Amino acid sequence: MQGAPMVERAQRALRIPDIPGGADGRRMLWINLVDKIGSGLWLSVTALYFVVVAGLDTGSTGLLLGLGGVAGIAGAPLAGRLADRIPLTRVLLAVQILRAASGLLLLVAHGFWQLLPLVAVGSLGERAAAVLTKLFAARVAGQDRPRYQAVQRTVVNLGYTIGGLAASAALALGTTAVYRLLLLGDGLSFVLVAVMVARCAEPPSATRTVIARPPAEAALGTGAGAGAGAGAGAGVGDAGKAGPCAPARAANPWRDTGYLAYAALDSVMFLYGCALTVGLPLWIVTRTTAPHGLAAAVFVVNTVLVVLLQVRLARYGSSSRVAADSLRQVAAWFVLACATTAFAVLDARWAATVAVVASAVAFTVVEMIQSAISWELSVSLAPAQAQGSYVGVHGLAQSTARCVGPLLLTAGVMAAGPAGWLAFGAVLAAAALLQRRLVLRRLAEARPEPAETPLSVVPVTVSEQ
Repeated sequence: MQGAPMVERAQRALRIPDIPGGADGRRMLWINLVDKIGSGLWLSVTALYFVVVAGLDTGSTGLLLGLGGVAGIAGAPLAGRLADRIPLTRVLLAVQILRAASGLLLLVAHGFWQLLPLVAVGSLGERAAAVLTKLFAARVAGQDRPRYQAVQRTVVNLGYTIGGLAASAALALGTTAVYRLLLLGDGLSFVLVAVMVARCAEPPSATRTVIARPPAEAALGTGAGAGAGAGAGAGVGDAGKAGPCAPARAANPWRDTGYLAYAALDSVMFLYGCALTVGLPLWIVTRTTAPHGLAAAVFVVNTVLVVLLQVRLARYGSSSRVAADSLRQVAAWFVLACATTAFAVLDARWAATVAVVASAVAFTVVEMIQSAISWELSVSLAPAQAQGSYVGVHGLAQSTARCVGPLLLTAGVMAAGPAGWLAFGAVLAAAALLQRRLVLRRLAEARPEPAETPLSVVPVTVSEQ
């Protein structure tokens, strides 16, 4: 019985913050860590595996990954819709089993047409798992979801770092057996994640909960003509008559033009990810005098800053109103990040190096702030009765940016030179400011949410009846 106080004292002494969501919140963080370690093992060698082990040429490999990414777009809305209808943990468990199967089957697949469906299923599962994990966190953390999201992003970056470092060390051997072992490690990580998900309790959800009014409340609601016996008999046993307070019919995100406009603007802002992972490294190598090694150092700068600062910067998404107002800072950071990238073409090697580092820092700061804002708004702007469907549709924003971003950056922004980067920054900043106006208008028009269910009323999950 004294163990818990000792743990609490140790946490206070080490300044370790409490994790929102209780035991399941902590368990989901471990799930994310294992998942991303496995993903880090595979993402570092994906293209190399298909060329070195599977025997594809570079053109076929690019086509394979591109088509697989397109298939993955469907994962977010599909997972969100399912999570509104059946228990979220069951959907997540099925998704992780699917990811494990597709990864392990890649070990025995040969040729483009055998590999394509497996890559597509893996991409779909990855996007579905991302949405389901976000929904789980939002439900277990409640109002503390911004802080939970910050801790989760820190854990995710740690996982990718550990997996990436392990993959780099293994690649020093350069044998096909090493590539297969890395893929095997990725597949087995999903098996372990599935086992961990199976131990998680189902978080509360407004879409699958029926509330039975207690007898006293039912008596008050029957009117003057109802006798005491009617009030006493209206309880759980008479749930089908006058007792239950059934949830309202779920809204359709595809008919909610305001939310769709918000998600579309988010897809524009999510292009910063491609700018950091594709545009900036290529810009360093092809257009600047900065050391080419900085192209790899960009990822180190990004990971270290996220680990150190993400939790602190979660305050920018502490509420819907704060998140909306913080979009002005996002716009300013977009302009700064793209301007410093444009100035990296300066002839002086030291000046180009400083500009590249400043660009990496600015893009990372905007990533941390915008991710906190997007997490909060994508959930808070969605009706409680259709939260899964709405967040699933929002998941299309990042998937779309991943598909469109590389081509836009290489064929459009970089081809236009420094002016292209300045124009890119202006577009991103305009999207942030426009989204702020849209969100503030939606918040002003929003109707107050119904009062929360009293703690004395026990929720009954429909799927358990």
